[in-house]
Amino acid sequence: MFFFFVGGLEQQVRQVLMTGAGKCINCGSRANLVEYEKVLKLFFVPVLRWPGKEPLMHCPGCSLFFPPVAAAPPPPPEPLHDVLRCSSCGQPVDSNFRFCPFCGSAL
Repeated sequence: MFFFFVGGLEQQVRQVLMTGAGKCINCGSRANLVEYEKVLKLFFVPVLRWPGKEPLMHCPGCSLFFPPVAAAPPPPPEPLHDVLRCSSCGQPVDSNFRFCPFCGSAL
């Protein structure tokens, strides 16, 4: 006797809890915090659904589900203290420049 099974288990988004809550660990785009459900499919037809345990991050771009801990936002950059700034536009400028690369005024 030969038995051939065409089916599988898949995760699907059930509800978006927070849009843009983090960054995807795979493609780098914005990821959403979602409630998900697991779906058993038989011959590509959903047969059984059950909810997931904890909310996950989901990237709509690459369809990846991953834990929220992995998508923690990066820490804010350190403030620049001893940097030369343009007197016209206020942008940080390299001390070797004679003219501001942003607004063109003389330093």
